Amino acid sequence: MGTPDFAVPTLQILIENKFPVVAVITAPDKPAGRGLKVTQSPVKEYAVMQGIRVLQPTNLKAPYFLEELRSYQANLQIIVAFRMLPEVVWNMPELGTFNIHGSLLPQYRGAAPINWAIINGETQTGVTSFFLRHQIDTGDIILQDKIAITEADDFGTMYEKLKYMGAKLALTTVKAIAADVITTQPQPMAGELKEAPKIFKETCQINWEKPAVQIRNLIRGLSPYPTAWTTLEGKVLKIYKADVVNVNTPAAPGTFQSDGKSYLHVITADGTLNLLDIQLEGKKRMLVEEFLRGYRFMK
Repeated sequence: MGTPDFAVPTLQILIENKFPVVAVITAPDKPAGRGLKVTQSPVKEYAVMQGIRVLQPTNLKAPYFLEELRSYQANLQIIVAFRMLPEVVWNMPELGTFNIHGSLLPQYRGAAPINWAIINGETQTGVTSFFLRHQIDTGDIILQDKIAITEADDFGTMYEKLKYMGAKLALTTVKAIAADVITTQPQPMAGELKEAPKIFKETCQINWEKPAVQIRNLIRGLSPYPTAWTTLEGKVLKIYKADVVNVNTPAAPGTFQSDGKSYLHVITADGTLNLLDIQLEGKKRMLVEEFLRGYRFMK
């Protein structure tokens, strides 16, 4: 069960290792893009190529869906980036249902674990396989795999790394379940638990009253999507990449400064950010040097 491209490597690795995938459950086709062309999910596209039966229920509790799901007699269900399941679904297989989550649980439970780990300045994250239970992302842990978050990483790079790590962890988990050699452990509850709620447009708006490092982490955690943003002379400015620079200028946070050709700085609460990769409303994404060649600041 999965929808975005993050889930495709897991399906692929199971098929390549000769595990009998009897069906795939994914989101219904929906209009996308400027032309609103009806589009299949990446998981459906791959499953169709492999000749696997695809189910696309709108209601996971619908009797017709549950009847068809039971007809496949699957003894294990695997979830990667899918909807929240009702108990009647996740409790159906004899061996249970496990999920691959893009964090080291119990930290960063929720819809956007990769984003929030970077936004919060973490230096390590990973993937977790765990059995589903009633409360979201709270089930017993089966396995985990860790990876460093480097200063050069953003959401895009970590997404790519973790989707393949998750696939390998899923394969290891399935093999352990098939061999009946798994050991699970409850999620530890000691200490502060950081959440990973869904990200909205207002989450992405930059508050220049915050420290430069925090703002840079926000930009990294939202790049390339959904992208941190601010306004420049009344227009939305998306920022994909920025670095902290040692330039001390007596100006209010949120003040833009530029020589008009090589740099575009913004003052923060405790320093300066050098914008490197941006997109102004109505324009294409470009490096700052290219942007400055065609932009004239209002006086």
